[in-house]
Amino acid sequence: MSQPDAHATAPDPEAISGVRTLNGYWPWVPRLATLVLTLITLDYLLNLGLLTVFTRRESQFFYTVVTLMLPLVYLLWPASGRARRDGVPLYDAALFLFAAGVCGFFAYNAAPIVDRGWEYGAPDYAVYVSFLFWVVVLEAARRAGGWTIGVIVALASIFPIVTADLPGPIQGFPATPSQTAMYHAMSRESIMGIPLQAFANLVIGFLLFGVALQHTGGGRFFINLAFGLLGHVRGGPAKVAIFSSGLMGSMSGSVITNVLTTGVLSIPAMRRVGFSRSYAGGVEACASTGGVLMPPVMGATAFVMATFLNVPYGHIALAAAVPSILYFLGLFIQIDAYAARHDLKGLPAAELPPLKRTLKEGWYFIFVFILLIWMLFFLRREAIAPFYATALLLVINQILPYQRWGWQEVLDFFSAAGKLFAELIAILAGVGLLVGALSMTGLSGTIANDLIFLAGGSTLVLLLMGALTSFIMGIGMTVTAAYIFLAVALAPALIQGAGMNPMAVHLFILYWGMLSFITPPVALGAFAAATIAGSRPMETGLQAMRLGSVIYFIPFLFVLNPALILQGSAAEIVVVMAQALVGVLLIASALQGYLIFVGSLCASAVLQWPIRIMLVIAGVAIAVPGGGPVALSNGQMLAISAVMLVPGIALALWTGRRAQGIQAG
Repeated sequence: MSQPDAHATAPDPEAISGVRTLNGYWPWVPRLATLVLTLITLDYLLNLGLLTVFTRRESQFFYTVVTLMLPLVYLLWPASGRARRDGVPLYDAALFLFAAGVCGFFAYNAAPIVDRGWEYGAPDYAVYVSFLFWVVVLEAARRAGGWTIGVIVALASIFPIVTADLPGPIQGFPATPSQTAMYHAMSRESIMGIPLQAFANLVIGFLLFGVALQHTGGGRFFINLAFGLLGHVRGGPAKVAIFSSGLMGSMSGSVITNVLTTGVLSIPAMRRVGFSRSYAGGVEACASTGGVLMPPVMGATAFVMATFLNVPYGHIALAAAVPSILYFLGLFIQIDAYAARHDLKGLPAAELPPLKRTLKEGWYFIFVFILLIWMLFFLRREAIAPFYATALLLVINQILPYQRWGWQEVLDFFSAAGKLFAELIAILAGVGLLVGALSMTGLSGTIANDLIFLAGGSTLVLLLMGALTSFIMGIGMTVTAAYIFLAVALAPALIQGAGMNPMAVHLFILYWGMLSFITPPVALGAFAAATIAGSRPMETGLQAMRLGSVIYFIPFLFVLNPALILQGSAAEIVVVMAQALVGVLLIASALQGYLIFVGSLCASAVLQWPIRIMLVIAGVAIAVPGGGPVALSNGQMLAISAVMLVPGIALALWTGRRAQGIQAG
């Protein structure tokens, strides 16, 4: 396998997402909009004062961001699945201009909106335009995010108008249609609320960095690096999927894009060394899901989380480091155990990309990551760090001869970034309507009390309710949209009612929202991998669920003891991490029937299940911290672990030796 090409065989994610192909002069619209957005963002963040017509006020900058990006949705996404996809029909061109005019109205009037308090009492003409803005955002959210988001956001946004007629538990402060429209369009709590502020202040630079990495060959470099390092070891191609998908998550921020980019190389390679179709697809789905949770650059949701918690993004990335390592470790152990149990080898060294040449041609991708981490964690320049990293990446890329851009590559870069920006702006603005409705009615405060009442005051019941709600919301909405809703509705119940760590609670919601990608009956990540593997989607989803089982309980570990997300004393962090590592090792090994230093746990057909169950119980008991909501103390949990672990390992060793003796005889 000499230099596998990640771009030659990968399905086009745009075709799957339904993005329209622009032709004629239309492709220049998103390109120019992205260029202008980049320039005004730099002017705003660096306080250069060169483009003050757009950045004089913070609110004016936010409205300008929406004006540049939201109307693009009407060009890029057709009104329905049956609409034409190879050009812009006249009605969508008219809607694009109309949306630009409506959004531009608020950018132009940003000063009087703030100075004269238009969100509470605007002129009649501004109220009319507010209604139009409301409708424009709803339709854009529906096109970019799908019918589920469109319907949920539409119903939620009218909640202040109808709340007086609803039953007591969900009643709120009523408002007239005009008051609701003004609040949605001109307050800092709705469309222009935390989700969109996070995008404008933090996300733009990181998305540009991700697109630049992809278009300079970063994806191919990381895949080749993974093959060069791990392709030859036991079960190598599956381990390549873990390594490469973890790195690719920093670029795409999307589970599906991850699967389609790395899966076209890793899945066929896994099939070659003996992995079944469904198992190979499950590995890729799990690896791609974890990639979006892997620091230093996580998915867009993490940046919204930083704004919600009012902490630097670097704190989020640091807190997410240990849980993501535990997840990938569990996945790695399961794959290694499966390969050992079934005697699956790696690929021949002659077929792998030479590691020395791979590093020679792509060393600068690692270098820009180091620069980014240095600026994030040491200089604390979260907003501007990705712009410096992107600039350095592009300069080095043009100096070296391997991936040098021409004019077409520059155009492709701005086109790809524009599509990404437009999609995310539409979804964030739409979800902002939902947050604004809860804020306007005062229901965001009462939901927490209602949830605590339903849970009977039990923290564990409240956590289970939160996990189930996060999972269900993740099925019907994007992870970002589901997270934002639950951060407003559920997080206060866990933080204020149960006294839990805010960072842990918000990460808990994020993790459980991601689980829908690998859990049937939805399992979009697994289903995408199944199309590449040629396996049954549901079977692949079940394999992914089994392989990713560690991620189902990791959120409970860090929400019960925040030391696992580095919130605590150094001694406590070390102890909790050590217990979690041992627990993950035991659980992952038991699930696959092979424990390192012990060997196969399946030597006896009768005793293998008692052995594996004992190891799972031992792993859970040692990983789950005692005390607090858990009825047993930490010492008692460790005692349970020892009671299960010692006889389990003894039985495994005895059955293994007995089986070897029978074979020798």
